[in-house]
Amino acid sequence: MPENDSTWEVIAIGGGIAGISAAIYLGRAMRKTLVIDSGKSMAAWEPDVQNYMGFPEGIDGEDLLRRGRKQAERFKAQFANDEITGARKDGTMFELRGKAGSYRASNVLLATGIFHIPPDINGVSECLGHSMYFCKDCDGYRVQGKSIAIYGWNNQAVEYALAMLAYTPTVAIVTDGHEPQWDAPHAELVREYELPTYSQKIMRLKHTAGKIRSLCLSDGTETVLEALFATRGDIYFNAIAKALGAKLDQDGQVVVDDQMATSVPGLYAAGCVTPANCQMIIAAGEGAIAAQAINRALFDEALRTHSLRKVRAQQLQTEQIAPVTF
Repeated sequence: MPENDSTWEVIAIGGGIAGISAAIYLGRAMRKTLVIDSGKSMAAWEPDVQNYMGFPEGIDGEDLLRRGRKQAERFKAQFANDEITGARKDGTMFELRGKAGSYRASNVLLATGIFHIPPDINGVSECLGHSMYFCKDCDGYRVQGKSIAIYGWNNQAVEYALAMLAYTPTVAIVTDGHEPQWDAPHAELVREYELPTYSQKIMRLKHTAGKIRSLCLSDGTETVLEALFATRGDIYFNAIAKALGAKLDQDGQVVVDDQMATSVPGLYAAGCVTPANCQMIIAAGEGAIAAQAINRALFDEALRTHSLRKVRAQQLQTEQIAPVTF
């Protein structure tokens, strides 16, 4: 649990990869840092992360989060298990209201992430991360040579299916009863590349211990399948950004500059809630960029307000500093 003082130099909202990465850097910069974690990181969905550098045998997503949190705590970053429900800015300070407490900080990092929308199919939840995936860049490699399907009915689904041909020749599109909405050029691609398309409603998914075996369709047929990729879209957790007046793009992602700063002074964002490619290692990098930018902003503020001089005066008063001799 964090210390009783509820005022911090930096608060990271979100205890996923981006928030933890930032906390490691900020802790090492000797900044008073709090991570508020609601326990909703998408990294926890992934039982076998294979593309995070440094883990050649892969690593469980929850284990990666645990290791990161332990590393941040080593450098004195603190964590609060809470969910922020309200936020406002009062002058130079951010005031955050959570279900379990209230918090204040001069700088806030939004690392709130996203939610991948899974197909509404009976049996799919047990397969998440095991044979039901959302990211071809993360998981295409693991389905080489398998029978797979892309769940969707728009241009993105067609392009997704075409991209997956790099990994397997057996790729179909399932629209789950929806009329295909892809345009004429994409319809031509479906024909050109002979992509099977199943438009029947999916009644249920058969699996064994999270490994998909088949899809049962409304016409009574059963399609053998080993993996399913969804393209239903994402929900961006941007409510706090909206409350604080940060600029969003048309998809709802928080707009940031190259230092991960938002349109609101003192407010930063990193990870999947930004327009970056939603990859764990990219989120970690964005968290580090944001942390270094925040640390620099705090240093510049200390020079501007002469508060660093006050710290130095205290050092000179309380420490025996020997002169340098040569």
